Amino acid sequence: MATRAGGSPALRRLLRGPCLALSRARGYSRDNEGSWFRSLFVHKVDPRTDAHSTLLSKKETSNLYKIQFHNVKPECLDAYNSLTEEVLPNLHSDTDYPCDLVGNWNTWYGEQDQAVHLWRFSGGYPALMDCMNKLKQNKEYLEFRKERSKMLLSRRNQLLLEFSFWNEPLPRVGPNIYELRTYKLKPGTMIEWGNNWARAIKYRQKNQEAVGGFFSQIGELYVVHHLWAYKDLQSREETRNAAWRKRGWDENVYYTVPLVRNMESRIMIPLKISPLQ
Repeated sequence: MATRAGGSPALRRLLRGPCLALSRARGYSRDNEGSWFRSLFVHKVDPRTDAHSTLLSKKETSNLYKIQFHNVKPECLDAYNSLTEEVLPNLHSDTDYPCDLVGNWNTWYGEQDQAVHLWRFSGGYPALMDCMNKLKQNKEYLEFRKERSKMLLSRRNQLLLEFSFWNEPLPRVGPNIYELRTYKLKPGTMIEWGNNWARAIKYRQKNQEAVGGFFSQIGELYVVHHLWAYKDLQSREETRNAAWRKRGWDENVYYTVPLVRNMESRIMIPLKISPLQ
């Protein structure tokens, strides 16, 4: 008996099986070929023998920085400032302690009722530990911490290194306002950030606004802090707008913005004791 064109359903399934398998095999082969071809253009990461902290930090110094953020009870801010201005200069001026005050501020715009302190430890981690061990025996400092704790809502800190291409944060006469711009980067992007800013920092030097640039080592990681000084908010606006008129600044923004997960700006007012006025 004659059958319809194409044969019975059973025959069609039998014939389709090898064809389907061959089609899948060809598709698999094309995918493999495409993956192999694309791999020729994928950036290969060269193995590194140094951490990014070694590659980006200053070689000629062994300075370690600590930044402290203290959230103060609103009704206690004046008392906190007075207590701080009474005790901290003693540590700064005592040569037995290998630490220096770099700057002390209250946040003006940003997180309110906040104090920010930046310390430098000349000698790196050994200097930090030496200072911490001595403070444990310092009765005045222990009493200060006890009194201070009554005024605080919370506190946190980070240990930082300074970027090799940024200015050394040195004392300044005032009056100035300071902007602390904090960038939280995607993990693995610190080298790329440093490479771009090493070229871009030259566009922000004309008005001597660049104070210091740091990246975190302990605490929240992949965090960058840029510290800037301006005469006032209008000067800040004019200085930042002027940077956009310089060829090359826009490229830095274009290449670094995709590296950032989150960013924050604080405008800060120096305390009386701050070497950065």
